[in-house]
Parts: sequence; structure tokens; C-alpha cells
Amino acid sequence: MPKRLTFILGGARSGKSRHAQTLAAERGDCVLYVATAEAGDAEMATRIANHRAERPIHWHTLEAPRSVGPAIAAYVSHFTQNAPLPLILLDCLTLLASNVIVPLPEPVNESTATEALNLEVDGLLAAYHALAADWIVISNEVGLGIVPEYALSRAYRDALGRANQRLAAAADEVLLMVAGLPLRIKG
Repeated sequence: MPKRLTFILGGARSGKSRHAQTLAAERGDCVLYVATAEAGDAEMATRIANHRAERPIHWHTLEAPRSVGPAIAAYVSHFTQNAPLPLILLDCLTLLASNVIVPLPEPVNESTATEALNLEVDGLLAAYHALAADWIVISNEVGLGIVPEYALSRAYRDALGRANQRLAAAADEVLLMVAGLPLRIKG
């Protein structure tokens, strides 16, 4: 069966991670969970701990807040030829975008933010094409709300929206999570 890229979008608390983990478990035992979150405060540390507790203990975990595509390729290269390649579950592009956009020198504009995030998307897509593994990538749909007040927030929203479009175009399957229910958008 040919490899496939599944892209899961949705709002906050829409069930993206839970659904992605269910799909990953259904597709095989060998899973590489790629976490992009960094514990910048106590609330985020709690969220990370909760996500860890929800994952099966036999899954591999790679914490990669930046340069994620190359990190995945390097990690997967350690699997032997006799071992099955893991399904790659990336949670999530939204936090990866924050990790690369927020540290940019002020003032951050859409062009600069998009360029920085495009480098990450290029790395992810290069790793996807180089590896014979299924991927599930999670991201937030942030363009459905009000226009953000601050320039950095608008640049972030626009850059993430463009990155989401690139991944959706490359994906074999795109799901939109609404209230815990997956809606098939593509595939």
C-alpha cells in the first residue's frame, strides 16, 4: 500500500490530537510521535504532560521544536532495514509556527513570518518524500475568527494559513475536526 499524508485541521479543543492518535493506532503499532511544544509556562507544561499520558507507552517520541523535517529524517534513519518504519504523527504545525515566528526580530511582517515557516514546511515535505512512511500532521485552523489586533498575530495567522494550504495541497487526505467529529475535506 502506498504511503499517505493525512492532514488534520481544527480549532482549539476540536479533538485533533485524539483523532490523530486513534488513526495512528489503527494504522500500526510502530508510531513516532513528533512533539513541537515547548513548556514555556506551567499551563503548557501541564498540557504537555497530559498529552504524554494519553499516548501509548510503546510509541516513540521525538521532541523537535524547530528544524523538524531534518530531525524526523535523522531519527527514522536509526531504524534498521528489518524493522518497520514508524508512522509519523506530528503534533503540531501550529506550535512549530510559534516556535519559528515569535523569536523573529521585530517588527515581524507577513512576508518574514511566511518565509521562516516555509523553511520548516520545506523540511517537512522533503522528509515526507524521502521516507517510505505514512504521516499524520495536525494544525489549527486559525483563520476563522476575528482579525487579530496586533501585527505579529496577523503575520502569524497569515503565515500559518499559507502553510496549512501547502500541506493540504500535498496531503492525500485532509480532515477538519469540528466538536470532536472528523469532516473529510479531501481524499
